Amino acid sequence: MDTPTPQALEQRITDLEIKASFTEDTVEQLNQVVVRQQAQIDRLVRELVELRNRGAAADEPGAPRNLRDELPPHY
Repeated sequence: MDTPTPQALEQRITDLEIKASFTEDTVEQLNQVVVRQQAQIDRLVRELVELRNRGAAADEPGAPRNLRDELPPHY
């Protein structure tokens, strides 16, 4: 089995450093995507809770009615 030359070892190390750099960039980009998606999920959850609360309030007797919700079906 041949022993790699110092130049070959240096090239392999350089290649690995390049791959590691690209991997770090990719991980950072993916992290930014995850952060944006989590913010969007949080917003959607808040909206869902608000809509559920509105629906529950509309089901209560004596709650003020929204006439827009009572438009005839032909509108």
